[in-house]
Amino acid sequence: MKFLILILSIAMSTIEINNSKSIHQFKVTDIRGNEFDLATLKGKKVMIVNTASKCGFTPQYEQLEQVYEKYKGNDFVIIGFPANNFMSQEPGSNDDIASFCQVNYGVTFPMMAKISVKGKDQHPLYKFLTQKLYNGLEDNSVKWNFQKYLINKDGQLEKVVAPNVKPDDKEIIAWIEK
Repeated sequence: MKFLILILSIAMSTIEINNSKSIHQFKVTDIRGNEFDLATLKGKKVMIVNTASKCGFTPQYEQLEQVYEKYKGNDFVIIGFPANNFMSQEPGSNDDIASFCQVNYGVTFPMMAKISVKGKDQHPLYKFLTQKLYNGLEDNSVKWNFQKYLINKDGQLEKVVAPNVKPDDKEIIAWIEK
């Protein structure tokens, strides 16, 4: 009986970890192939955005960089996740993407390795971001490139922002500054 209770206790703690409703449980790979532990972002507001180099919204890289430069000293970070899920608008390799971002937009905010943000091969972080069961806020879908997820200092999803809303929109800036 004690053995059964121990097993149930371990199972329940595993479920609790997987449903912790925080991005801090994830480790991802950056664009250079290094591990990036999202737990290092505890105490910071985070904007997660799926990016693409050949999209009508690609010029948002410029605003993303401007917002990052202005607020990075205020416990705020932007993380870009290149994805090729929409009309093959991110066909390049991680090296191609890193070069494109640096040369064309001077991107200094953290860029991660290319992932899938929807479908059968959806990255676990994006499963978290899009399913209420995990994020505790809402079910949503990634509509297009440059959709933004606003994460509070505790690693919890607070708001999903449509791709057509620019990163320097007054609503986003108000969220960063509050």
